[in-house]
Amino acid sequence: MASVFSSDGLQGRRALVTGGSAGIGLAIARSLSAAGADIVITGRDARAGKVSAEFGGKFIAFDVADPNGAQSCRDEIGPVDILINNAGVDQHGFFTNSDLDEWRRLLDVNLTGVLSVTRAFLPDMQDQGFGRLINIASEAGRRGSRGGSVYAAAKGGVIAFTKSIARESAKFGVTSNVVLPGPVDTPLLKKAIEKGGEKILGAMTGATLLGRLGTPEEVSGLVVFLASDEASFITGEVIGVSGGMGV
Repeated sequence: MASVFSSDGLQGRRALVTGGSAGIGLAIARSLSAAGADIVITGRDARAGKVSAEFGGKFIAFDVADPNGAQSCRDEIGPVDILINNAGVDQHGFFTNSDLDEWRRLLDVNLTGVLSVTRAFLPDMQDQGFGRLINIASEAGRRGSRGGSVYAAAKGGVIAFTKSIARESAKFGVTSNVVLPGPVDTPLLKKAIEKGGEKILGAMTGATLLGRLGTPEEVSGLVVFLASDEASFITGEVIGVSGGMGV
């Protein structure tokens, strides 16, 4: 689906999208680019570099779980105006069957990674008197998730962190908001459905009021709005894109 954002409302703005090689992250990068922003995307493999070339974006290879990667990225590309913390991983299974290594990986990517990338780029936003921090969490962080307790805990942490940064950074002209996707039709979701079958798909769509999966573009549309001047009075907000799942 093509982006509906084709204006140049973000012309002159530079945006960094972590985990931008596929799914929601790629849709966000494309939509921001269509709105006029210069795009940098990150990923752990060369695929991200190939997709960034589609819209003239720059690609930086690093894993957000690497505590030194975010600062190295900042040192290489310099300041950005818009920061989208999107990179994430998931793993399904009951908590009592999980182990410390699994917890660490989920927390390192989904929570500590958000902290590390924000720490690397937020000082520039504060110094320049403008910034848009938009974190992509999950409805699981607000509602909990059967079979995804550690993932939900990490995303809940992102929600609290986003609100705290909003309080700390408002005086610097930096807004901070968090977007909570519900079940969205992405490659990762397709893998889960292939593994769990129609039962999984039915449970996911049944949890929404609209009775369907969302699309990555329905998430990216909100992100572009939050990055725009029209959203300058919106900060500290938790906004679901989940077909009513958060009701």
